[in-house]
Amino acid sequence: MSEKNQKTVSRIKEVESTNLAPDNIRNEVIETKKAVEKDNDLLAERIHQNFKEHNVKSFDIVGAIGAGKTALLETISQRLTTKYRVLVICGDITTRVDADRIEKHNAETIQINTGRECALNAYHIHQIIKNKDLNKYDIVFIENVGNLICPSDFILGTDQRIIIVSITEGEWVVEKHPMLFKMSDIAVINKIDLKERLGTNVDKMISDAKKINPNIKVITTSAKTGENVEKLMSLMGF
Repeated sequence: MSEKNQKTVSRIKEVESTNLAPDNIRNEVIETKKAVEKDNDLLAERIHQNFKEHNVKSFDIVGAIGAGKTALLETISQRLTTKYRVLVICGDITTRVDADRIEKHNAETIQINTGRECALNAYHIHQIIKNKDLNKYDIVFIENVGNLICPSDFILGTDQRIIIVSITEGEWVVEKHPMLFKMSDIAVINKIDLKERLGTNVDKMISDAKKINPNIKVITTSAKTGENVEKLMSLMGF
């Protein structure tokens, strides 16, 4: 086998799902996808304006399953609900386990079960807030479905997007998922209490995040010990 063919075989080509469509409908599939994204962005802008008009600070929390999104939201909610009225919208394929955990810390929670959908979109959020009196809230957190890929398809109309990864996911997790880091305002590297045990190169993770997005703010935390949670809240404007 020639060197050229070897390279071709050894390299996995990235293929968009639209390329799997038959030739006769491929353009229609592509245009439909563009239309969905456009409609989502327009609805997200309406959501954002609605939040602003009611002086509600809003955050979209993204990250893989097990990164510590819910644990950090539990800690943050516990500290904020003494001063602010907090609404947390949780996205999951099924169950309301996360919503129940956060609700114990005096935050109002709403669970969205997406079924086969791997991320929340602006329509999900619109359906919630159109039936809520936003004058009753100061802060809205949206905990997206546990996933580092799909949430990049949809913005939700929040003030800030926060991406949470953990050192248990490996030091390559940031460079493997650049899109969400490009779209996020704050990057949280969680479970720092396990650094010595795991030997993860945290400096590499921080460096990778800043290379992908020079404007992103990066912080290491431990939801378990509470390390740097106050600093994270300060970055969020509290």
